[in-house]
Amino acid sequence: MDQHIAESIGRPDLVRLDDRLVCLRFETMKVVSALAAVGHLLDTGVVRRGDTLLDSSSGIYAYALALACHRHGMRCHIVGSTTVDHTLRTQLAVLGATLTQMEPCDDLKLDQKRRVERIHEILAEHPEYHWMRQYHDDIHYLGYRTVADRIREATGADGLTLVGGVGSGASTGALARYLRGAADGPAKAEANGEAGGEADVELVGVQPYGSVTFGAEHVRDPEIIIAGIGSSIPFGNVSHELYDVLHWVAFDAALAGSVDLLRRHAVFAGLSTGAGYLAARHERERSPERTVLFIAADTGHRYVDTVYARHREVAPMADFAPREVSDQGQLALPWSRMRWNRAPAVPSPAGRPAEVTSTSARASERG
Repeated sequence: MDQHIAESIGRPDLVRLDDRLVCLRFETMKVVSALAAVGHLLDTGVVRRGDTLLDSSSGIYAYALALACHRHGMRCHIVGSTTVDHTLRTQLAVLGATLTQMEPCDDLKLDQKRRVERIHEILAEHPEYHWMRQYHDDIHYLGYRTVADRIREATGADGLTLVGGVGSGASTGALARYLRGAADGPAKAEANGEAGGEADVELVGVQPYGSVTFGAEHVRDPEIIIAGIGSSIPFGNVSHELYDVLHWVAFDAALAGSVDLLRRHAVFAGLSTGAGYLAARHERERSPERTVLFIAADTGHRYVDTVYARHREVAPMADFAPREVSDQGQLALPWSRMRWNRAPAVPSPAGRPAEVTSTSARASERG
């Protein structure tokens, strides 16, 4: 029996949509990483019960961290994006979390920059706070070990293609490492002891146009950026060398995927899941001998007005096909696909983000 609702919310469902297509469906995926990260910090003495945990979020992680803090008797302070909606604001308030929300802004890069600046201001005022750094601290990999074990038991892992939004890099990166059986890299202490050779697991990352993570910042989506699966600044938790294939998906194509997933399979999920589903179906057709599993990171409730209300105008999924490209200069809307071949990151002209270089996050750590 679960001891807290966060444990139940963080446990995903594995749903076989057909013989070679599987959906890993979460109610709120980042609860998995937040619970494990906070538990690890407590176990190692970095924080104590009653301390305040601080981070920036565009939505899902804010709820996840608030739940983890509620579970472990911690205080929670979120610097929220302009995308944090009324429902989430209400949930955070009732859970006892403090929310500092940025003023409305159409430029997500500026929004992210302002959130980082506000984090530094809060740390200067409260050096005893602990900055969780969800984008850069690899403790956020830890919670996905048990998820990988469930996938392995259900699918056998060998001959598996894993598809998911890249975002902070924690979910897809951790699942790929654990499923392949690698014993090095992020969260080494937790990964030691993985047995056997590397399993045949391909990792397919899904990105929005405009994201710097894999070099698509020069291509703009005229609709909206799909929140949560891309970034306007480099993230330390993204291990580029884990990815075999990249898909860049625009809003219109992701919208078609989300509506088709609900209509065809009754899976009600977010916009990033629609993009992942689109990519997963394409990968399944390319490799009929493999099982393809895609991640559904959250439910579709907060996308009712922006996505599902437009279901009558959506183009059929069959109208979309990816443009095969060999470099980012060839990227074009609404959907592009490129073999990444586990290459390292290409240096970004944006430079390293403030979170990576700052020492403020360690101000609250106790030796």
